[in-house]
Amino acid sequence: MTPQPNPQVGAAVKAADRAHVFHSWSAQELIDPLAVAGAEGSYFWDYEGKRYLDFTSGLVFTNIGYQHPKVVAAIQEQAATLSTFAPAFAVEARSEAARLIAERTPGDLDKIFFTNGGAEAVENATRMARLHTGRPKVLSAYRSYHGATSTAINLTGDPRRWPNDIGAAGVVHFWAPFLYRSPFHSGTEQQECERALQHLEDTIAFEGPGTIAAVILETIPGTAGIMTPPAGYLAGVREICDRYGIVFVLDEVMAGFGRTGKWFAADHFDVTPDLMTFAKGVNSGYVPLGGVAISGAIAETFARRPYPGGLTYSGHPLACAAAVATINVMEEEDIVGQAARIGETVIGPGLRDLAERHPSVGEVRGTGVFWALELVKDRETREPLVPYNAAGEANAPMAAFGAAAKAQGLWPFINMNRTHVVPPCNITEAEAKEGLAALDAALAVADEHTA
Repeated sequence: MTPQPNPQVGAAVKAADRAHVFHSWSAQELIDPLAVAGAEGSYFWDYEGKRYLDFTSGLVFTNIGYQHPKVVAAIQEQAATLSTFAPAFAVEARSEAARLIAERTPGDLDKIFFTNGGAEAVENATRMARLHTGRPKVLSAYRSYHGATSTAINLTGDPRRWPNDIGAAGVVHFWAPFLYRSPFHSGTEQQECERALQHLEDTIAFEGPGTIAAVILETIPGTAGIMTPPAGYLAGVREICDRYGIVFVLDEVMAGFGRTGKWFAADHFDVTPDLMTFAKGVNSGYVPLGGVAISGAIAETFARRPYPGGLTYSGHPLACAAAVATINVMEEEDIVGQAARIGETVIGPGLRDLAERHPSVGEVRGTGVFWALELVKDRETREPLVPYNAAGEANAPMAAFGAAAKAQGLWPFINMNRTHVVPPCNITEAEAKEGLAALDAALAVADEHTA
């Protein structure tokens, strides 16, 4: 689709937004949202006709790109057939979506509880773990993001938790492995794995194993930095949880449904959790949907005991129809395989090439279409390009990098001192190379702030 400029409409959209829309995570008078006119595939455009290659996949959810015709058609067909229905009934779209998801989850995660998004999935997974074990505490990593609802934001490790932290949510944070900025002073991935597991076990011992309901981890942390865990770490967490009767929860809200080049990131590590949360890529975000995949043992807890939780729009027919169509499209077009191939042959090598030529790149991490560039002032000291949780003038180097990327027609995903490369799973080789070229130009601006 060719963008058609229409500045007058764009101005009206912008004016209504500024007058009436309250935006998340923002000081309302300090933001300037782009008015979006349309989107297709890996691109979106504004009312001035400027087109952007979306290296954010929205908020890392358009795994099959924007406006896939088969998914749009499925939503239209479902709306004409049964646009909505209460969750207590058996509905074809809901049943089929649950079946298709359960076929792809690891192990015996065969029961699906539907939510409206990832945060609600985390809320309900935590509730299930506490009810299943009769214990109050949940352990989560500092470098993490689990959502913005009450329990989920307290489980979150990043600074978005700070103004929302009630200090009494039964949450204990610990350090997960991250060799580049190791909290354990490790020199190798093996050391980092061993020391991180020992740290977790020590935390459990001092908190009291009998008080801990669950350990929740993003299989590969997303917004916190896309740090792939070292070999053996998740298996080690699984063993520790089994030893103490603790529920192991993997959060696959961002990493699931093809993003890492597997259906789920857990498939890279041959680990099956007791509960797995999902959202985003399950239907490419076309209609809000999330959920919890539940193991047989936890499902059995609620076989004759009511589960005290529910949502008015749980398993909404439009959302589930979109999920069915999305999963079928992903199979038909081998989108999971495409994500793996493009990451291995284009994005990974391209980012490593950029790292060799740009002193601002401290580390390249990732797999599939799930990558991060750690931007630094000094490669030797690994000092971040901007301070932790920087804002205003302190964040100027990253703001300049972002502006340079947008000037090149690339919409970047930026968090603290990192830029993440998270395009749709079905991005083409030509599109990926276009994005890498734009990153190359933008990184030259970041280089100006290095030592």
